[in-house]
Amino acid sequence: MKVIAFARTEQGSGASRRLRNAGQTPGIIYGGTAAPVAIKLDHNALYHALKKEVFHSSILDLEVDGVVEQVLLRDFQVHAYKQLVLHADFQRVDASQKMHVKVPLHFINADISPAVKLSSAVISHVLTDLDISCLPKDLPEFVTVDLSTLEAGHSIHLSDLTLPAGVTAVVHHGENATIATAAIPAGKAEAEVPADKK
Repeated sequence: MKVIAFARTEQGSGASRRLRNAGQTPGIIYGGTAAPVAIKLDHNALYHALKKEVFHSSILDLEVDGVVEQVLLRDFQVHAYKQLVLHADFQRVDASQKMHVKVPLHFINADISPAVKLSSAVISHVLTDLDISCLPKDLPEFVTVDLSTLEAGHSIHLSDLTLPAGVTAVVHHGENATIATAAIPAGKAEAEVPADKK
């Protein structure tokens, strides 16, 4: 995904306010061996890009005055009640260095899982994203969680996931985090199904 930006020379809150009034958002590129670069971006383009999941979890081609760098969106600030992006931080990506990022989880096949089909269970997504470590070339847009074998009363854990090649989950204290659970709603009586009725 490509992002267009321009270098900015004016610093300070007054300069940032003037930029925002002119429909632009101040930002910064940092990391790697080069010095940080102050930039400005078109506010409307950035605002709409931030609504896309891929913008948060993939390597971006950020063009500043004709020079393209590969970056990750690391942080952004929005106004408390206006639809206004106040600032955006981008980190340079080094192709030879592993990076630590969060990627979204995409849940599939819930409707065909035994938990839903046989027990009318409710599947809860305990996690919605996952901390991973990988080289930039291996960065997935998302990690798929297949619910097709999940049974009522059971859970899917981190160890059950199949991660893309080159990707490892960042775990804390060796925990095997719960990703999703299937539970039968309280008070729901299971219908008796006679053996001869399939």
